[in-house]
Amino acid sequence: MSANESAETRLYPPPAEFAAKAAISGMAAYKALCDEADKDYEGFWARLAREHVVWKKPFTQVLDSSNSPFFKWFADGQLNVSYNCLERQIEAGLGDKTAIIFEADNGDVTRVSYRQLLAKVCQLANGLKKLGIKKGDRVIIYISMGVEGIAAMQACARIGAIHSVVFGGFSAQSIRDRINDAGAVAVITADEQCRGGKNIPLKPAVDEGIGLGGCESIKNVIVFKRTGGPCNMVAGRDVWWHDVIAGQPETCEPEWVDAEHPLFLLYTSGSTGKPKGVQHGTGGYLLHAILTMKWTFDLKPEDIFWCTADIGWVTGHTYIAYGPLACGGTEIVFEGIPTYPDAGRFWKMIQDHKVNTFYTAPTAIRSLIKAADTNPAVAPTKYNLSSLRLLGSVGEPINPAAWTWYHQNVGGGRCPIVDTFWQTETGGHMITPMPGATPLIPGSCTLPFPGIMAAIVDETGTDVPNGNGGILVVKKPWPAMIRTIWNDPDRFKKSYYPADFQGKYYLAGDGAIRDKDSGYFTITGRIDDVLNVSGHRMGTMEVESALVAHPKVAEAAVVGRPDEMTGEAIVAFVVLRGSRPTGEEAKKLVAELQAWVGKEIGPIAKPKDIRFGENLPKTRSGKIMRRLLRSLAKGENVTQDISTLENPAILEQLKVSV
Repeated sequence: MSANESAETRLYPPPAEFAAKAAISGMAAYKALCDEADKDYEGFWARLAREHVVWKKPFTQVLDSSNSPFFKWFADGQLNVSYNCLERQIEAGLGDKTAIIFEADNGDVTRVSYRQLLAKVCQLANGLKKLGIKKGDRVIIYISMGVEGIAAMQACARIGAIHSVVFGGFSAQSIRDRINDAGAVAVITADEQCRGGKNIPLKPAVDEGIGLGGCESIKNVIVFKRTGGPCNMVAGRDVWWHDVIAGQPETCEPEWVDAEHPLFLLYTSGSTGKPKGVQHGTGGYLLHAILTMKWTFDLKPEDIFWCTADIGWVTGHTYIAYGPLACGGTEIVFEGIPTYPDAGRFWKMIQDHKVNTFYTAPTAIRSLIKAADTNPAVAPTKYNLSSLRLLGSVGEPINPAAWTWYHQNVGGGRCPIVDTFWQTETGGHMITPMPGATPLIPGSCTLPFPGIMAAIVDETGTDVPNGNGGILVVKKPWPAMIRTIWNDPDRFKKSYYPADFQGKYYLAGDGAIRDKDSGYFTITGRIDDVLNVSGHRMGTMEVESALVAHPKVAEAAVVGRPDEMTGEAIVAFVVLRGSRPTGEEAKKLVAELQAWVGKEIGPIAKPKDIRFGENLPKTRSGKIMRRLLRSLAKGENVTQDISTLENPAILEQLKVSV
């Protein structure tokens, strides 16, 4: 590569040794799968579903589009996800193989075999049944990373209960809203969680959430004793995990469910304040979890696989709780944070456990770059990372500089990087390299997964030529896709199959561009009012609603701005009920409002920058000019026409960060 050539155009072909052993080896093999899907779309998915999933009752129908966009896949087939993850492996002779290597926050390591995990799951499943929890009931799981969280998800899947995991950093209000929307009958939680050397309470948030009202559906709260910290137990409602499993047999016949039976709900931020309960089915979701493990991650029987996500996010569902286990893999589950006891924690764990595949988010990579620059002792190059053969990136687009650092310093220049684009709604990878086939370009998620018909269109749904930016859509339904929004089918249609595209295309909500020459996709960011902070979706409306709920706030508008560390940072423009504060008073109020949003939604939603104005920039019809606010947030000079602005003087006020 010549010195004047930009890094973004450099092609990194798959290493020959990797390609030789890969599940999809070379571009011809990738193209053959895409051609098969093109020629006979249903036949392609049916073949894969028969080859990779164990069915109790085989399906005869593949895709049912009769009530589109409420598509059904393999609808008359019956299966159980937990059986496919556990017994299936034991029957294949993997009973003593390590399923999970759990490393606690304090460094203690526990290994759990497939046989042990099955016993754990069955005992809990039997205990849940004894409490009266049955097929179709919704169960909220609010617990930290550990074997118990995965066992809880698997136990729900085993009895046909629908789980909804809530990230352990979310607030009491968030728990209340999810219990209320899902009509959940039980919550599975722990007394505390351990993160960064601290014990952080979990159970009090559940109590507070239920106390906010609207949670009358809850009959039981099951509490795992993680630390033995103080824990209020409500008589008749709360029960300890160890009491639930006491005396329960270690076998439990799976509940065989239809392929379309909901496996889980996962709430995600929309552009309106109310979180959306994304509903996933069973058969199609499991198929995609398996295929992406085998093809994107090229999982080998001897691999140690580590996805650093939390089970509170979809990445932790597909690539911790289900995908690796359904493929008979061994995976790392980590309780702590990447910077405790120091920022070398990830690298030390890769070295200690001889991890082969490492899958993390660009925000984590960027913060570890900074840590290594500040303290060279925790740089990845100080550790033995020779076991790595594949790296992955997830949650947000990775910038070329972070990609190159990751490739050189963590992967030693020898490991392909799978930069995976997908969403809570898609169930698994949509656009991603195949590590043994796709030449890589830093910053690009490259080409669609075989069978995924991704395209870029304009506002009318017309394809745009390569080299032009537009709106990312998927033209055909796929097995792992969202089925509906829980209790809100109209919102599902409006959000994902809008009338602009005659209700035919799935709208991802992201802008994208395809390279003129290679046809590779690059994601350019959200097209709606949803921010992506450290890979977590945050509705602007959600943050605005939380701010306005504060007694001192009259009005608020929230936008995103690019941020080196988190991808996007939240900037809030606030109008107070009293006069506009300055100096120390303003600083104090910023801290107060940040803490308030943290309590209302969770720490992830705290605005990085809060600015005060006597008013917000509005058109004469009263519409907030968010485009203007985005420019102000970035520190740009406002060049747009402001003749329709009611009061142009407030722009000067809003330029100023406190």
